[in-house]
Amino acid sequence: MPRLKVAVIGVGALGRHHARILSENPEVELVAVVDSREAQGQEIATKCGTKWLPDYQELLSREVVDAVSVVVPTVAHLNVAGAFLHAGIPVLVEKPLAANVAQARALVDLAAQNDLLLQVGHIERFNPAFQAASSRIRQPKYLRAERTSAYTFRSTDIGVVHDLMIHDIDLVLSLVQSPLASVEAFGVTVMGGHEDTVQARLRFANGCIADLTASRISPTVSRTLQAWCANGCVTCDMHTREVRHYSPSEQLRMGPSPLDLARQPDADIEQLKKDVFGKFVEVDTVPVDASGPDALTCELREFVECVKTGRAPHVDGEQGLAAMMVADEVLKNVALHQWEGRADGAIGSNPGRGVEPRREAA
Repeated sequence: MPRLKVAVIGVGALGRHHARILSENPEVELVAVVDSREAQGQEIATKCGTKWLPDYQELLSREVVDAVSVVVPTVAHLNVAGAFLHAGIPVLVEKPLAANVAQARALVDLAAQNDLLLQVGHIERFNPAFQAASSRIRQPKYLRAERTSAYTFRSTDIGVVHDLMIHDIDLVLSLVQSPLASVEAFGVTVMGGHEDTVQARLRFANGCIADLTASRISPTVSRTLQAWCANGCVTCDMHTREVRHYSPSEQLRMGPSPLDLARQPDADIEQLKKDVFGKFVEVDTVPVDASGPDALTCELREFVECVKTGRAPHVDGEQGLAAMMVADEVLKNVALHQWEGRADGAIGSNPGRGVEPRREAA
């Protein structure tokens, strides 16, 4: 069977890994990498055994390509991914799907009109810790996600909602499976440009509530998810790949309650404290299969398989658009809650300033 001819558009900090992984896939022929920076493009092309092109238009006019992976700045997603969808070529585009909802919807409509695969790079769906946790999460009533990192000076064309929080928005939507009812959010810009830290609460029609924290000015790295469900509480650390399931034991469900035991005249309170986790609340360390390929490799392998077989990916354009629509509601709420203080929004010596409302461009 002939190998799939694939090109990578944009080989910066993340795109270079797309190129490397695709070049190592025996089902793929990496026909080119595209980057406007010659030194960067030539370096990655040499490492991956392919050629460098300075302009993606050359692929449309001269090259035969079966699919492309688009890893350019978010502001260019519509133009670049749209050009290949117009040409009838399946596309994997890194998250977020586009710079705003109108552009995201335009890409989804274009893919639908041409009956083409549009996959969105929400990589956490392929994190083995999330996959292990999601198998234990049934009908969640409350979700809490935290995603923090230091400032990297990358992805500065977007704010923390589209940069980091959108990962957890997508994960929450995949778990809740219910329409969004309302959003409350607050955020602040510290480094300049876009929002750098945001707290959001999502309420869903089925009653589930999700609290999301995202910050790219944090001294610590965190990627965690906690879910309270009918079958207990599940905690997931996507960074350390640790998952635990806390659930009521049979003794707690069927026997006298710990409070009743504590009220007995001869109650051993210290022993009851020790019995909380284990005797009354079962703690199950959920196995996480970390022996397989990394999440990006799994994502790219799925893209290749979906192009070849026609099956649907974990995150298609519609799901990417759904995450964008929730992100847009978060940003609208952030814009409504400004810092009070000087005219620039700063408080005292705090260099942060409020996030200005965005004007959505088509």
